[in-house]
Amino acid sequence: MDKLSVCEEQAFTTLHQTHATSLRNFLFYRFGSLEKAKDCAQEAFVRLWNNCSKVAFDKAKSFLFTTANRIFLDDTAHQKVILKFERRSDTREAQSETNPEFLYQVDEFKGQLETVVSNLPEKQRAVFLMSRIDKMKNQEIADALGISVKTVEKHITSSLKSIKADLDELNHFSI
Repeated sequence: MDKLSVCEEQAFTTLHQTHATSLRNFLFYRFGSLEKAKDCAQEAFVRLWNNCSKVAFDKAKSFLFTTANRIFLDDTAHQKVILKFERRSDTREAQSETNPEFLYQVDEFKGQLETVVSNLPEKQRAVFLMSRIDKMKNQEIADALGISVKTVEKHITSSLKSIKADLDELNHFSI
């Protein structure tokens, strides 16, 4: 059997029949999930097939189990990253929702924003609010106000620049 090539379909089928169950069980013990074990065992066989010209037949079992273990380790590392990210975002959300200083800053910013928007020229304010609050498209705003789409775009751009400048001035810094 040493002269067999993993790339030959019959040899590969023999390897699959011989090692599929033990590989799946190995992964099941590692993952604790039969579905995940089946998927990863299948992935190990796919990688063996993709590298069949590089793997000797007598080393195929070792390749499969090493590959399966790497798949397990990669998945575990990925799950740790996901868990860390979820914990970080949960912590930030909890902190921001209950932090009195954050809540005060949000209220203060809302008040500043309302003041700045109310100080915009009437046409700019109307176009800005229709765009940002009512979520209207530029064409809809143009039709409603009887102006061109270019004028709507100009009003939105001007109002955004004005709002940014006024908020920067209120907070004593420039971005």
